[in-house]
Amino acid sequence: MKLATRYTWSIVLGGFLRKIKQKIIKAAPRFELGIKDLQSSALPLGHAAENEIFISTSNRISQTEQNLLFLSNGHGEDTIACKIIEALHEINPDICQEVMPLVGEGKVFARIIKDGWLSRLGSSTFLPSGGFSNQSFRGLVLDLKAGLLLSLWRQWTLIRKSAREGRIIVAVGDLLPLVLAWASGADYFFIGTPKSDYTWTSGPRFSFSDFYHRLKGTEWDPWEYWLMRSSRCKMIAVRDKITARGLRNHDVQAFSPGNPMMDGLAKSACPTDFEMHRRLILLCGSRLPEAYQNFKKLILAIQFIKISSSMAVFVPLNSSSMSQKIELILVELGFKRTKKILGEIGISETWEKKSLLILIGFNQFSSWANWGEVGVANAGTATEQVVGLGIPCVSLPGKGPQFNFNFAKRQSRLLGGAVAISKSYKTLAKQVEFLLNSDFDRECIGRRGSKRMGSEGGSQSLALMISTKLSQSS
Repeated sequence: MKLATRYTWSIVLGGFLRKIKQKIIKAAPRFELGIKDLQSSALPLGHAAENEIFISTSNRISQTEQNLLFLSNGHGEDTIACKIIEALHEINPDICQEVMPLVGEGKVFARIIKDGWLSRLGSSTFLPSGGFSNQSFRGLVLDLKAGLLLSLWRQWTLIRKSAREGRIIVAVGDLLPLVLAWASGADYFFIGTPKSDYTWTSGPRFSFSDFYHRLKGTEWDPWEYWLMRSSRCKMIAVRDKITARGLRNHDVQAFSPGNPMMDGLAKSACPTDFEMHRRLILLCGSRLPEAYQNFKKLILAIQFIKISSSMAVFVPLNSSSMSQKIELILVELGFKRTKKILGEIGISETWEKKSLLILIGFNQFSSWANWGEVGVANAGTATEQVVGLGIPCVSLPGKGPQFNFNFAKRQSRLLGGAVAISKSYKTLAKQVEFLLNSDFDRECIGRRGSKRMGSEGGSQSLALMISTKLSQSS
């Protein structure tokens, strides 16, 4: 079903693009400038149309260095784009940067938009699938009913206008931002974040999707690396070396300069208040209402853990608006609010039940990520980040739309088994008990996951590559 949904999604996008292409071709004879000239007006990085349109050196530098539009399609992609935008601003604050989150609200950009040096294009569209319409056919149908195509058309109109005004596109994600960047007629950079060849080279390799990826030699699909081979695609960066190698076998000049997900995470030691506790970090995801369902399931599961010590569970939530619903769930499960350890280290609420202490904090993930010995996690990007810090995790997949069993299986294979998949509350509890009771196994599994994620510094490397490409083109 997942593969069929991917093809359905590709057909929808393909039809959308064919209509755009037909309009451009029909429009070309009406102007003295043809399609090639129209594309050149978007200021390609490598070669401007020297004989067709004269652009002074000063104008070209201004348009090339000071006009970037970032497209991102998901919470994780928004986070990565935000880190690169900040790193690029540090390198050259004169670069004018704009962002268009294609899926969701793009809350991660709010702080730097408020600072005044980043602008946002377009408005948010609520999608019932939470942006995961490629994970299920039902999700795709619901998104189409909610106005997905109309939203795409509005976004496309703004992107095309930006391209005509000389902006260069930075596409962060997978097929959707890549195809919009290509169709805009502008030059573009592509940062392919979600796909890794570890997902099919690790594990039993018995599924049809594994056979399909082995046949291609990469998780990226033919239509995707065809778009990457465009002469207007001036840089392709992917998350790890094995994925870059697979794309290079298809004549795609892909690089792996580092993983931005690992940037900005504090590696401070856990406060001494918790030295006598065994420590978990609970990640329920950011998409509502799924996050509430995940939170309740994980809290139920950890109550089956049998260890002699008291246990502290850090729960970093991404919004204080979740507080009321989380409180109702904890009260329902028999927890009582307490005044223990509040305020000093970002803890907003403390709940207690027997020897189990639940610590709630808002926007504290980067500070708390390193404090858990083990993670219990039904999240995407946040789980990968915790694993990247050397902390093994256990997941309990639900019905989605994001964190279902297929998503969890892919994540586990991507991270070399550093995320173990549970099918019941008791199974999760036993897996956590094993990790807490075996320092050697916990550290070995943690190192494996950390190696898969790579070290910090990826944002700076990518920003430097983009800045260098811009300088070379000027």
